Amino acid sequence: MNDTFEKLGVNPLLCEGLSKASILNPTPVQKEVIPSALSGKDLIGESDTGTGKTLAYLLPLFQKIDPEKKENQALILAPTHELASQIQREIEKLALNSGVPVKSALIIGGVNLSRQIEKLKEKPQIVTGSLERILELIQKKKISAHTVKTIIIDEADRLLDSNLYRSIQTLVKTTLKDRQIMTFSATMTEKAITMGKELMKEPFIVKLTGKTEVSPDIDHFYFFAEFRERIEVLRKIIKTIGNERALLFINKSDDIEVIAGKLNFFGIKAAGLYSTLGKNERKKTLDDFRNDKIQILVATDIAARGLDIQGIGYVFNFDIPKDPEIYLHRAGRTGRNGAKGTVMTTITAKELPLVEKYQNKLKIQMIEKKIFKGKIVEKDFFEN
Repeated sequence: MNDTFEKLGVNPLLCEGLSKASILNPTPVQKEVIPSALSGKDLIGESDTGTGKTLAYLLPLFQKIDPEKKENQALILAPTHELASQIQREIEKLALNSGVPVKSALIIGGVNLSRQIEKLKEKPQIVTGSLERILELIQKKKISAHTVKTIIIDEADRLLDSNLYRSIQTLVKTTLKDRQIMTFSATMTEKAITMGKELMKEPFIVKLTGKTEVSPDIDHFYFFAEFRERIEVLRKIIKTIGNERALLFINKSDDIEVIAGKLNFFGIKAAGLYSTLGKNERKKTLDDFRNDKIQILVATDIAARGLDIQGIGYVFNFDIPKDPEIYLHRAGRTGRNGAKGTVMTTITAKELPLVEKYQNKLKIQMIEKKIFKGKIVEKDFFEN
């Protein structure tokens, strides 16, 4: 059984770095991906949000890179600046914790080009960023594509199944013929898989979507509240977690501003994350959340897609989702890498069948709780 990173072939330095980050055991997608990636195979990986896809490709990539060679050895493409920045942070964290001297440059559009060219003069082994800007700098001969041995495409469904495919083909052709290409996403359409295969040589396919189990480190609570009482119940729940950060999910984007506004009125620092939010506004909102300037981030499932923020201890469902897969994705934002997490959901009596459905489908236990004198208590607390 490949139940440790060492048994998967990850070298001791990287294993030590993972241990420093309290990451002790590989996730299912990491068990599937790492051995094949280390062997040099092309790969198409599909696995749910929050299952560890980023480390699944970064660990073998770090192991393959030669730190002694000051040249561009890998490209990581992402469809959004936000995701590219998240990947860059993971690279920096892994390099710091492991002591492996791998350098990476973040290259995205909307940033001063001359500054990025200066970064590239340092010859980072990994270049992470947006397809258009990276391709532009390859064509300007500022990125040495002829030394690139690995290309990774994250959230590949958004790049392959789009009008950007020709640009990807152009980029791939500038690199070495014996390159390794890996694509990853939470959802891959048949068209995206077909497009990916056209770029690759007999790719190994990992498909784990829909099979993910909810982490046993997550507690699941629910509270009865009629809709008109829900914001007040939510206020009381938030007060029980002190200053810890939480993601608050709602079903309708029209409610984001209203709910965030009411929480701020109660003295709770909250902000909304909209799918229509401009790039700079979205970045500022997420930075404020990461830096504890915002305690509660209010979002819909669409707006939160691709969001990867470490250290979230709580997820709140203002509205219970209508689909167990959506509940699974929301819950996956907490309780990561062995950390404890809690999901709290407000429901009406009519929504109780959904709780029973999720317990059966996801093999979890959802426990009814109440609020009493600022504390979360068992439902039968008043009977004792």
